[in-house]
Amino acid sequence: MSASIARVFAARSGACMVNRTPAFASVTARRFMSFKPIYTAEVVTTGGRNGQAVSSDKVLDVKLTMPKALGGSGAAGKTNPEQLFAAGYAACFQGAMGLAASNLKVKLSGNGTATSLVTIGKDADGGLGLSVELRINEPGLDKETTQKVVDLAHTICPYSRATRGNIEVKLVVV
Repeated sequence: MSASIARVFAARSGACMVNRTPAFASVTARRFMSFKPIYTAEVVTTGGRNGQAVSSDKVLDVKLTMPKALGGSGAAGKTNPEQLFAAGYAACFQGAMGLAASNLKVKLSGNGTATSLVTIGKDADGGLGLSVELRINEPGLDKETTQKVVDLAHTICPYSRATRGNIEVKLVVV
């Protein structure tokens, strides 16, 4: 990167400059100082959308395939990033619902479901974007009470907080 391009990049991005090269590590480190880390998941992927993802503890070890709708093979027995994101968001959201219910002095049934639909598509600029619809079913609670739990959970869930303002998230109580 030329020195003049590096200076323009740094001025626009706020990156720190060391030897005329952006110091991304400093920018990243500052971002994580806003909270105290409790747990870090580490997953290594090889081969992109047609590869493999393996967690550092080897508990997660999945083969990846590009969905047919995106031009891939959609090979049987393999998953894709959208399914993994859907699973993570739904599981995290249900955990947040437990905390929300506790805060609202409401008891959840223990057999409620969160169905996550993650959609990938073209945005107005021709790039790719994501949207999420979470369908929440909580047997034993009326819809109004479930909605209160869902609304509070949406303020607690780390996935909801991370996606807020970045992608469309629709919450549906069923």
